[in-house]
Amino acid sequence: MSDTHSQLAFVRTEMLAQKEPPAKDKGAVKWVRTNLFSSWSNTILTLVAFYVIVKLIVSAGPWFANGLWDTNSLSECRAILDGARGACFSVLSERWQQLLFGIAYPSDQYWRPTLAFVIMLVAAAPVLFVKLPRILLIVTGLFPFVAYWLLWGGTFLTPLVSLIGVIAGYYAFKNVERFGFVLGLGTGVIVAAIVWKIGGALTASMDDVLALRAVASRDMGGYMLNMMLGVVCISLSLPIGIMLALGRQSHMPIIKGISVVFIEFIRGVPLITLLFVASVVLAYFFPPETNMDLILRVIIMITMFSSAYIAEVIRGGLAALPKGQYEAADSLGLDYAQAMRLIILPQALKISIPGIVNVAVGLFKDTTLVSVISMFDLVGMIRGPILASTEWNGVYWELYGFAALLFFVTCYSISQYSQWLERQLRTDHR
Repeated sequence: MSDTHSQLAFVRTEMLAQKEPPAKDKGAVKWVRTNLFSSWSNTILTLVAFYVIVKLIVSAGPWFANGLWDTNSLSECRAILDGARGACFSVLSERWQQLLFGIAYPSDQYWRPTLAFVIMLVAAAPVLFVKLPRILLIVTGLFPFVAYWLLWGGTFLTPLVSLIGVIAGYYAFKNVERFGFVLGLGTGVIVAAIVWKIGGALTASMDDVLALRAVASRDMGGYMLNMMLGVVCISLSLPIGIMLALGRQSHMPIIKGISVVFIEFIRGVPLITLLFVASVVLAYFFPPETNMDLILRVIIMITMFSSAYIAEVIRGGLAALPKGQYEAADSLGLDYAQAMRLIILPQALKISIPGIVNVAVGLFKDTTLVSVISMFDLVGMIRGPILASTEWNGVYWELYGFAALLFFVTCYSISQYSQWLERQLRTDHR
């Protein structure tokens, strides 16, 4: 070994310092070469896309740059522009409150839906991001009752009694569940209904206790109505869809038959038809003296519609699981409910995330269909009171562009969250 070393002119005793990669293989230059100009076909598509984008900017740029925000009518906008291309954004600055809250919601009460929206973000955070403190789940549980009180007003005792009824029904369900899930669920619902009925009778003469100004459902409108329908229907359709998917895979013929008939019937009927049913026909299924709220009827129909589609998405996730997962649950001695809750459903729901999000985004956009049954949501406000007014008759791009922007921001946020959740739940080898 010493002879070999003596024949060498130099032996390095430490590693060379790393050198920077070439400029074309790092940073923005590398990203551009990899994503935009990686091949001849990609280069051609990139150049065509750049051309289209430039043409759009050149064409729409003056329209945005010359936009007016402080006029009182479309005719005044056109007079000021004097033939030049420009947008009349004044309709947004004048009618933004109606676009967001509707035409009949009291203007001095706009703080209530705004506060409900902020509380909704806080309540959804511990459900969407599991690393947050679990104590925030208290806000999640209280949110539906507080939001109802803020939006509709009245005495605070009404949502309080409803909360007590839900708690009583839950404990009744837990105590009877050991005799059967269906029996426990029925007992819980009955107990909750009894508590709600008794509490409603007691609070009927106490409307002045922490009372807010009552707002009728017919006064709800604007983007607030779209948010209400979207949040409530998506939240309700997910657990119902899970039960329908499990029911369709059940070995009990009655449960399976009911689930199959419900799913296939609902999926075979357009949503707009169900909305007309909610508006006209559904009231006939209740006692004559019952005055069922139109928003509640619409929530029932939209929830039924989305539940059927979510059920099929989750059924696909259940079918994608290997048979060994079911056999593993049986080998551990778990009963059906434990196996589904601890082993099967967590994996099936992870597989079904893209499909569930697709249904949720579609459902949120479909809430605009309520405008055809004379509900003044965001699109209904544009088509009805705003465009029907003499001041703004003829303004289209500004209003519908604003509506498209609101829906895009919401739907894009949902999509980005689902992609983040998929990356967080990815457990395969990388």
